[in-house]
Amino acid sequence: MGKLTNKTAIITGASSGIGKSIAKHLAEEGAHVVLAARRAERLQQLADDVETQYNVRAKVVETDVTKRSDVENLVKETKDDFGSIDIYINNAGVMLLSFLKNDHVDEWEQMVDVNIKGVLYGVHASLPEMLAQEGGHIVNVSSVAGHEVFPSSTVYSATKYAVKALSMGMEKELSRSGVRVTNISPGAVDTELTEHITDGDVLDMFKKQEMTPLNSEDIAKAVAYAVIQPSYVNVNEVIVRPMHK
Repeated sequence: MGKLTNKTAIITGASSGIGKSIAKHLAEEGAHVVLAARRAERLQQLADDVETQYNVRAKVVETDVTKRSDVENLVKETKDDFGSIDIYINNAGVMLLSFLKNDHVDEWEQMVDVNIKGVLYGVHASLPEMLAQEGGHIVNVSSVAGHEVFPSSTVYSATKYAVKALSMGMEKELSRSGVRVTNISPGAVDTELTEHITDGDVLDMFKKQEMTPLNSEDIAKAVAYAVIQPSYVNVNEVIVRPMHK
């Protein structure tokens, strides 16, 4: 029996990368998982794999986190099917690095919509349920870029600093409510995120860098560590960086 048996976890951005790995790790600990993203076909494949491998229930809810109604529906369907929302993983995010001089305004707006408003919608939808049940755990996936800024990360870092600030405020407001809050800050991870960068100057810069990135599983293990702690333990912040070599 896993440490999360009979718990229900919602994971946004679950169709690939870190979200997919988190879903598997939480299911391995016995949690039922609700998989949210826009790519429903990928989610269904993951759901089938999780149910077969870990003997838990997995539900797919096609969700665009930039749409408040989608996120509200995600939480409603979870509550209707499972009875509680024990863990909410605000993982969905985009990393559209660009230099300010190149004026990628549409991409700036997209990062604000997904990385900030998407997280806020997750809090808006899940927190009332957790407060009503006097328990729960919200995990916000920020970034090392939410602790420091590097050339081309200016807007991306601004969104991830916002996530970190939100987590810090939530910790203070909710410290006596029974609802725990964890901010996870990954360093460079080998995921699809970098494939969406369009700024040629950034792509040229990346070609000159030598680094062995983390794997999605490394971040999923950090999330699992935080959520399996006893209810009186709140792991507020986890920073996971690759060793540069």
